[in-house]
Amino acid sequence: MPKIRVKAESWEDSVRVAGFRMTQPRREIMKVLESTEGHLTAEDIYLQVHEIYPNIGLTTVYRNLEFLNEHGIVAKICFQHGKAKYELAEQYSPVGHHHHLVCDECTKIINYNDFMQEEVEFLETVERGLSRRYKFRITHHEIQFNGLCQDCQDKEDQS
Repeated sequence: MPKIRVKAESWEDSVRVAGFRMTQPRREIMKVLESTEGHLTAEDIYLQVHEIYPNIGLTTVYRNLEFLNEHGIVAKICFQHGKAKYELAEQYSPVGHHHHLVCDECTKIINYNDFMQEEVEFLETVERGLSRRYKFRITHHEIQFNGLCQDCQDKEDQS
């Protein structure tokens, strides 16, 4: 299902402009996501929200995360480790546009956003080329690099 992107100053405005109410579960879920720089599973979010709002159920968290993802407020990322993880969409995140470095051993995820000019130019060239070749309007991209983090490399070296 395509994301319904609404231009708004804040995520709360995006929900309202899309014609939906700002519910307490949505607000609490967003508070959790705003307070972390990490990537959280629905279960992680549920546990944190449940401490503040005990009436919430896991199904409500899943349903609201899907809603927020469909409206471009939250990004759902499916890493190869099985469970989907969530973070604020780049326009609402202090991190902004970033890529991910994922450790295949411990599943640690590192946000990578200190791009070199050569990288930016390369990606812009690739996007333009793909757009022309396939007559496809690219709106955004996600890049993930897999490998071993420094901690896992150190453990490997000690073995």
